[in-house]
Amino acid sequence: MTESNQVPEAPLARSVEEFGTQRFSNRELSRLDFGSRLLDLAEDSSQKLLERVKFLAIFSDLLDEFFQVRVANLEDQAEANVRRRSVDGLTPAEQLPQIRTRVLELTARVDEVFLHQLIPALKEAGIRLSKWSELDAVDQAFLANFFDDLIFPVLTPLAVDPGHPFPIISNLSLNLAIVVRDGASGEERVARVKVPANLPRFVVMPDGERFVGLEDIISANLGQLFPGMEIRAYIAFRVTRNADLALAEEEADDLLVALEQELARRRFGDAVRLEVTADSSNETRAMLASELELSQDNVYISSAPLGLTGLWALYGLDRPELKGEAWKPITPYQLKNPDGSAADIFEVLRQGDLLVHHPYDSFSASVEQFIAQAAQDPDVLGIKQTLYRTSGNSPIVASLIDAAAAGKQVAALVELKARFDEEANIGWAKALEDAGVHVVYGIVGFKTHSKTALVLRREGQRIRRYCHIGTGNYNSRTARNYEDLGLLTADEEISQDVGELFNYLTGFSRLGDFKKLLVSPVTMRSGIIEEIEMQAALGPKGRIVIKCNGLTDPASIDALYRASMAGVPIDLAIRGMCCLRPGVPGLSETVTVRSIVGEFLEHSRVFVFGRPDGDEPVRVFIGSADLMERNLDRRIEAATPISDPSLIAKVLHIVDLVMHDDTNTWLLGPDQRWRRFVGSSEHSLHQKLRLEALETLRKSENR
Repeated sequence: MTESNQVPEAPLARSVEEFGTQRFSNRELSRLDFGSRLLDLAEDSSQKLLERVKFLAIFSDLLDEFFQVRVANLEDQAEANVRRRSVDGLTPAEQLPQIRTRVLELTARVDEVFLHQLIPALKEAGIRLSKWSELDAVDQAFLANFFDDLIFPVLTPLAVDPGHPFPIISNLSLNLAIVVRDGASGEERVARVKVPANLPRFVVMPDGERFVGLEDIISANLGQLFPGMEIRAYIAFRVTRNADLALAEEEADDLLVALEQELARRRFGDAVRLEVTADSSNETRAMLASELELSQDNVYISSAPLGLTGLWALYGLDRPELKGEAWKPITPYQLKNPDGSAADIFEVLRQGDLLVHHPYDSFSASVEQFIAQAAQDPDVLGIKQTLYRTSGNSPIVASLIDAAAAGKQVAALVELKARFDEEANIGWAKALEDAGVHVVYGIVGFKTHSKTALVLRREGQRIRRYCHIGTGNYNSRTARNYEDLGLLTADEEISQDVGELFNYLTGFSRLGDFKKLLVSPVTMRSGIIEEIEMQAALGPKGRIVIKCNGLTDPASIDALYRASMAGVPIDLAIRGMCCLRPGVPGLSETVTVRSIVGEFLEHSRVFVFGRPDGDEPVRVFIGSADLMERNLDRRIEAATPISDPSLIAKVLHIVDLVMHDDTNTWLLGPDQRWRRFVGSSEHSLHQKLRLEALETLRKSENR
């Protein structure tokens, strides 16, 4: 790292600002630090083998997105000579070389873990990633037939010469660059062959144990693509392009149509990274980089196969002994009748609020059931729902369609601009509109990221509101792997706030005053900072606990620094990016920062202010927003207070387990380095919560 590690001596500082830009860590490097923690798990031999494979695939996904969005954005700024500095004092041009250095370190680790750790371990477990040259004649004949039948017909070799310009390479596509020689004329030419993305990345052999890379099969059969030519050399390469949509919403007559057009252009945005295999020549790399208008600083050489996101296919193998413990979510006892049927969820909520914790509590038996019962209930007059990322064959979308068919008033806010889910959301929006659902696409200039649902039910002479406010998406697939919290409530003030939020999202009203909710972009930052300042006024008698995915907002960080300078104990669980530097003398001595990375993706956002044994009641919020500028300024977010004492105790218990985990924890030091916490492995957060869920189930069955 640079000299930015050096922080001024504490006693001389009278204010947070006197520490300057050095009080912040770099956002982009912090993102790569999260990738490093994923590689720690891929390297961890105590993990189940296919879990290690999974973490390597997740890392590959993360790095692809990082280049498509973050690096692409910095490249654009550097090219435009933007001099605006990041919170840690670096210009875009100054950040790029630091990013490259860190990425080279990470990709070297990928080569090591894949080639020298996972490949041998997989082989020992009966899963072999074989090369064509390692196969016998029978196996090669099998793959030759596979090539003839399924691969060869869809391949299109494209020559590169004065009459054939270099082809446009689509984003994240795997390709072969082939040098061929005409035996008659002696002339050498270069051609490109795209490896089909709609065929398996690794082809399984008849024994079900061996896998061969698709590019290896194509390479071995290039003679059929170039008859009469001598294959002089070939290499695999992969291109990453700028995939951040440049959408001028205010100029679009139809946002959906404009987004569809922009998605078509995304595949061919400016190139930002060229990946090539280690067996490539300097000349070939230089040629590819030149044609893609990239410098050598954008070229990354890999000894491992390119595009390791394809390892998800291996993780999908039916080998449960090589994976983590399978988990079946529990139905909360309040939502189940003695005969096992689903309870009337509206009757349950009239008795009190319900807090659900996924994936330990069943998403389908709680949130999906809430919308399903609303769709079927003749007394329900309307349903309003936000949809940011949802799953294929979404039960919630199906329920909304059923509700519209039953004549209910149904409104769905479908966020078309949810990055990399735009195409799927366009499909859902059209399906909902076709069914008669009133679909809106959000607010110009903002993404709607709040996780809110509102049900309007006729009860006697009044309309009663029921709502759900969550920390995670309405997605049944990710709800099995993402840790999230959700509040189901009939609280009049909360549900009225949710109603006001939907009026803003679907109409022309302004965001007004909310009685209980914190809402971005109007009250979220100010509300959180106000809570922090209230604890700062208590000094050592105060307490702050925050759990979220990212902490990069300078104003929020400075508020936490001021609270620490006042002596407030502060515990932060930040899964991904963190620009706050804990443990700095005089600035953040009372702050600890940890990251939990393990079996389930820690995704909930929880804010706790105060001590259970303090003079003032503990204030607890859950919601959709991380403490990041984008969430607080450019998104519609919602966080709700938890008021039921028993539910507050439940949240406090969860965050207490988070802070005592000694199995999946990394701690951040004042030197900006993350170190894995080595404990007794007796306090695994995920294992404890599973056991507690099973114990709750056992007790409920014995009631």
